Amino acid sequence: MGEFPVVQELQPPPDIDVALRACAHWPSPILFDSALLRGTLGRYSFLSADPRLFVCRSSVGYGDNPFVELQHALLACPPDVAESLPPFQGGVAGLLGYELGGAWERIPVAPTDELEFPQVAAGLYDWVLAWDHLQRRCWIISQGWPETEPARREVVARKRLGQVLELLRQPPDRPRAWEQSRLVELGANRFPLTAMPGLTSNFSREGYLAGVRRAIEYIRAGDIFQVNLSQRLAMRCEWDPVETYLVLRRVNPAPFAGFLAHDDWAVASSSPERFLAMRDGVVETRPIKGTRQRRGISEADLFTRDELRESSKDQAENVMIVDLLRNDLSRVCQPGTVRVPDLARVETYETVQHLVSVVEGRLAAEQSPWSLLAATFPGGSITGAPKVRAMEIIAELEPTVRGPYCGSLFYTTPQGTMDSNILIRTMCLRHGWAAFPAGGGIVAQSEPVNEYAETLHKAAGMLRVFAS
Repeated sequence: MGEFPVVQELQPPPDIDVALRACAHWPSPILFDSALLRGTLGRYSFLSADPRLFVCRSSVGYGDNPFVELQHALLACPPDVAESLPPFQGGVAGLLGYELGGAWERIPVAPTDELEFPQVAAGLYDWVLAWDHLQRRCWIISQGWPETEPARREVVARKRLGQVLELLRQPPDRPRAWEQSRLVELGANRFPLTAMPGLTSNFSREGYLAGVRRAIEYIRAGDIFQVNLSQRLAMRCEWDPVETYLVLRRVNPAPFAGFLAHDDWAVASSSPERFLAMRDGVVETRPIKGTRQRRGISEADLFTRDELRESSKDQAENVMIVDLLRNDLSRVCQPGTVRVPDLARVETYETVQHLVSVVEGRLAAEQSPWSLLAATFPGGSITGAPKVRAMEIIAELEPTVRGPYCGSLFYTTPQGTMDSNILIRTMCLRHGWAAFPAGGGIVAQSEPVNEYAETLHKAAGMLRVFAS
């Protein structure tokens, strides 16, 4: 009787773009893609498809448990793990939309939702292609779920592994036009932008500036300390979603990038921000607050880096969110274990520089990845502080729902290992459109014109997709 999971190393390791193209026609392909290796960040990438179970929930009411089917499916899986291999070896993975926060707090919802993404879309994946970029190695890991009896499980696991090997040996299909279920118009809130022909926003420039000014009024009235205000940029897009993502990862690489496609929609992300990670009970979150556009010249980048590091406004933004996340983690972590090993450190990406902090804690024994999500979702860096009041103001000021934007791509395993991103720098592909919102944190010192410009700086990497 074999050991579980069944593992086979691939030599040489396949390129991620080749593997994703090979899996593109299997149901619900999902990729966690460390497209930018940075020290210990971006070490692993994971690809899977054809889950044993896939749950889609278009809306979740206050007080509902949005995870019940996924929890039951994961509990039925034996917690076997191959030691020394990458941490995701099969489990539940998928999408959590921003409005899912309404399951735990009574939050109003923006009035318009033309793209109609689900709030939960996640599956039980029984096999994984796992890359270790530091070692330059890759393995197929097959669990044999949903079987639990060893002999039958081994047959299922080896059959699945063989199917994946055969898939990788086949030449990938040529890119094709994506078959849309229907085309829609994006309604009255659609204003042209000069940055690129065909680019539109759900705000006019003056409308966004007025939103920033209204947010500052709320801050000065004592309602909030900070709020994240975004505008939804959009372009017509009927390209194949896999090819769209592969262009995005090339022109705007990021350590927490990812891709998920299901039925007639896809999410393509080049996120630089981790939401939650947990391994061996230790939880980590890496909030980003504070941004400067890169200048394209190394000496100028050094200047803007120093400017960002010394900005009292950006430091205040970051510290406020760190305090919020410390409070969120304290709800489910052991008392006295929440700490901040890194505060407001500058990190450089393709088009921008960010202030990034790290907050850690040890999960309490009675808690789980699911209760951790319930205590912290959505991330404080893309809501504001206090979180609930900030989310109410977001729903008032933003004319359309966020959908996947500011939600998360996540995975969790039977052993309790977890990782997830914040879906910023993200394209939501559906109904003939690529929507890619961009926002920023508004505080009392904010200048509306600068805040508007910052949203366009953050969108620059995604606009490169259309330029290329």
